Amino acid sequence: MRTTDELRTAIRRHSRVVVVVNLTSRHARRAAAEVAPLLRRAGVRPLAELTVLEPSHLPAALGRAMAMRPDLVIVGGGDGTLSTAAHELAHQDVALGVLPLGTTNNFARSLDVPLNLRAALRTVAAAKVAAVDLGRVTSESGERLFANLTSVGLSVDVADRAPHALKRFFGRPAYALTALCALPRHRAFLATVTTPEGSQTLSTHQLNIANGRFHAGFAIAHDASVDDRQLVVYRLGERSRSDVSAAMIDQLLHGDRRRLVAGQYLTAREVHLVTDPVLPIDVDGEVWGRTPVTVTSTPDALRVVVQ
Repeated sequence: MRTTDELRTAIRRHSRVVVVVNLTSRHARRAAAEVAPLLRRAGVRPLAELTVLEPSHLPAALGRAMAMRPDLVIVGGGDGTLSTAAHELAHQDVALGVLPLGTTNNFARSLDVPLNLRAALRTVAAAKVAAVDLGRVTSESGERLFANLTSVGLSVDVADRAPHALKRFFGRPAYALTALCALPRHRAFLATVTTPEGSQTLSTHQLNIANGRFHAGFAIAHDASVDDRQLVVYRLGERSRSDVSAAMIDQLLHGDRRRLVAGQYLTAREVHLVTDPVLPIDVDGEVWGRTPVTVTSTPDALRVVVQ
């Protein structure tokens, strides 16, 4: 494995770059035609430009990209796309370039990658490479790496029900609107969270375990980071539905001014989660597996291009 500096030098010297764009992402169809010309203008000539019409085809497209032995794979899409890319490219001698073309773009925000396409491409072309952490979920279903967030509760309903048309029209507020619509029918659950420091049981409608700095496009806490080797565990409200709504709004408005030492956050390298009842898990916006699960921070698992 090359160092991040060696990888940056290789990218800039040889331009062994492959572009993969998921056309189902919110802004992807409009942006796809611009990516290659803008890269060439910045002095980067891709080996290939691959497009994906179905999310299920993304791992195969990334496999084709890796078969070309690139130094950099530029991936355009939303958080689900980038989570899959992170899972596929983790622990490999290659860097991931992020083009944020989704609705919330949590991973791009955590990396401080500009949300504007032209600015994001300039960042990618500059090829400043850094190593970041990923989270790892382990359950009876197997193991899954994730870039940003694993959660249980209301978010699973949102992942299942947020219509693509609503996301395209409203953007980030589409998730909050879907959550508020689903909340009256949602039942609270008990979550037992165990870390090396001990166990506690919480009653809530939503429990999050974050690797990144952002949730639903808003900051979790001012000092949360993708390279601090820590997971951040927090619930949004308690058993009362009105409390959940208030906690969601409060988190959206004030998350970027809070620090992890605030009482609502628990940080740990490893978290074991048991729920009553057993619940499905949302892993970066995709429903995957069921509780109980163990979630761990995997340090320096992925090399990415950052600003």
